[in-house]
Amino acid sequence: MLSAIALGFALGLRHAADPDHVAAIAALLARPAGGDARRGARTAARVGAAWGLGHSLVILAVGGLFVAFHVSVVPRWALAAEAVVAGILVALGVSNLLRLRAGGARPPARPTRSGGAATLRSLAIGMAHGLAGSAAVALLALAAMPDAGAALAYLLVFGLGTIAGMVAMSLGLGLPAVLASGRPRFAHWVLGGSGVVSIAVGVLLLVEVGAALQAPA
Repeated sequence: MLSAIALGFALGLRHAADPDHVAAIAALLARPAGGDARRGARTAARVGAAWGLGHSLVILAVGGLFVAFHVSVVPRWALAAEAVVAGILVALGVSNLLRLRAGGARPPARPTRSGGAATLRSLAIGMAHGLAGSAAVALLALAAMPDAGAALAYLLVFGLGTIAGMVAMSLGLGLPAVLASGRPRFAHWVLGGSGVVSIAVGVLLLVEVGAALQAPA
């Protein structure tokens, strides 16, 4: 059982690197906030930790219900949650492109104090992603664990792995935003590129959801 729980942590690390997660964090971190590299690294770590925490809390809560009641079929509302995630990605991308058009790629002269808002935004988006993926993770826990208690432990460790993975990935993705500070041309590419990628991933996710809805039950 310990090996299966350790696998849960490793899968949580891997889960953090899913394309929709990467696109969401990249879009959030691309928005200039000013400040030095150390402040940028702290902001990136905080955003990643908040995203991972929101994701893991929902996975543990909703996935725990699936484990407790031994749900064996992914409910159809999971597809609706995936569609919501896709809509969030598109909205993040459009927001970044609108900022770019308005000249918002240039960092402010003084560091902004919107860190709390960015953290809450990341927490909420992480919760939406967790809702979309909770059924699949719970089914995997049920298949790998001998009983409900072990399955809940698996979900907890999976969540911790996701938080660790999101913090590490956010630090890596936050580097371009830090390097863009004071470099308007580079900042434009970071902000615009993250917006395009976020929209593209959101549209692809919507296509996948549509195909799943049309598939025979």
